[in-house]
Amino acid sequence: MNRKQMIARQQELLDLAKSEKRALTEDEQREFDGLQRSIEAMDAAANPGSGASGEPGNEPTPAPDNRGADGLVGHVGSIGPTGPSGIPDDDARQRFIQEERQRISTITQMCRNFGMDPKEYVDNGTSVDDVRAAVIEHLQRNNAPIHTGVHVEEVGEQRFQRDMSDALMLRAGLHVENPSEEASRLVGMSLRQILIEAETLRGKGAGLNRASNEELFQRAFFNPESAFPAILDQTIEKSYREGHRTAPVTFDRFTKKGTLTDFKTHDNNYLAGPVGEFLEVPENGELKHDVFTDAKLPTRKLRTYGRQFTLSRKAFIDDDIGLVTRVPAKYAASARKTINKQVFQILLGNAAIYDGVPLFDTAHKNLLAEGTGVTQDAMQTMIMALATQKDQFGQAIIINPSKIVVPSGLKFDMYTLFNSQYIETKDNTQAVNPLYQYRNELEVVEDPTINALCGGMGQIMPWFLFGSASDTDGIEVDYLNGQEIPTIRRSEVIGQLGFVWDIYLDWGISVMDYRGIVKNPGVAVKTKLNLA
Repeated sequence: MNRKQMIARQQELLDLAKSEKRALTEDEQREFDGLQRSIEAMDAAANPGSGASGEPGNEPTPAPDNRGADGLVGHVGSIGPTGPSGIPDDDARQRFIQEERQRISTITQMCRNFGMDPKEYVDNGTSVDDVRAAVIEHLQRNNAPIHTGVHVEEVGEQRFQRDMSDALMLRAGLHVENPSEEASRLVGMSLRQILIEAETLRGKGAGLNRASNEELFQRAFFNPESAFPAILDQTIEKSYREGHRTAPVTFDRFTKKGTLTDFKTHDNNYLAGPVGEFLEVPENGELKHDVFTDAKLPTRKLRTYGRQFTLSRKAFIDDDIGLVTRVPAKYAASARKTINKQVFQILLGNAAIYDGVPLFDTAHKNLLAEGTGVTQDAMQTMIMALATQKDQFGQAIIINPSKIVVPSGLKFDMYTLFNSQYIETKDNTQAVNPLYQYRNELEVVEDPTINALCGGMGQIMPWFLFGSASDTDGIEVDYLNGQEIPTIRRSEVIGQLGFVWDIYLDWGISVMDYRGIVKNPGVAVKTKLNLA
């Protein structure tokens, strides 16, 4: 076997390993090294002026080498540029070695950051992009958080899915956090064009430009390898999160958030009562034994609420992008609005609570005898009602006023009452307004839900004073494991042409304590002028 045949055999070994996406076996490596030694010996014999003596001569052209940095087996067959004879030159080999060293270093660091073993990826010649994809898959599979300071770049198809999802959000006029330039460029694409582009990135786009909308629908919805559903899923998730964030509700400004871990009725909660006061102990006297009591708290229970919507064959053909952008946002907002309405139904319905007495009752000392508008006397009476409450064991407690919840139409009067330094007296003189000192302590929460539940403008509408959440429990909204954002899940329903998404959320609302809420039965709320 001459020198040219030896080099050709080495390349054959590398090509075989590369085609099978593996490193050289032990036998192949042994043969490769033996051929390399023979080549070097032939070069030394043909160029006696080179070698150990260091005298100048014709340097031998290196044979193919599949080893990278530190002797590790590299990406077989990826030796880089070659000279005119097809044999890698020195510069090409050095570039290859440097690139291989960088590949091994990057993969090793990336895998260690995410608790993965880099050996398999290094030995198999896996590219850095493929390892990034494996890291992302690993994180999704194990629901693991990304370590701070570590950035995992997206591969081509994933990047397109992200950008296309952002583009759909932008097209619908929804907020997108730091959209890329590519996302802005893709804004005008139709659902048909999105599908074609996604399939083209997968190498499956041949001939799709000539396909009918019906053929593309079949490709999008009934091909398990299609990237189109993944784009829809990302868009819908972003959409309903945005809808949840921007929902116009007020309940979470005057209620407490709680967490339950299951759907059982939690009725075994007890509150430890106060301990006795310290008593003086005379000289050589005995300490008096103290016995304290406890009191039962209200029950709490979660329920599941949800909805379902479909992206149908007709919507795809009609390019109805709103179904994957605005509709999910509306459903997410609807979940928040449903909770908001239920909280106000509790306030206005005034049903009996855990002690068998209506939430607002003379027995609870949290109800004004007569309804009034926004006046200084009413406000001071409600503040004093909070201040004079006692706990379950008859002990004095401190409840600081925090929120005033009113129907639409009363907020103007509230601002006038609290922001005026002086008030007119019965004798037509000015006096200091004591409520002026509360202007920065009390938040006015206006919600038209009260108007709607009471029958609209012109009807009698109550308003409420809430104590600070740190002083009293009041009304609590519980979520399953603290999850406030609805879960969304895509599924294929037999008999329906399209994808179906389920949206659901688990919550429960409980009155935990009546002491931190005072009700003013109110008066008729009217506008200053009649509407046409």
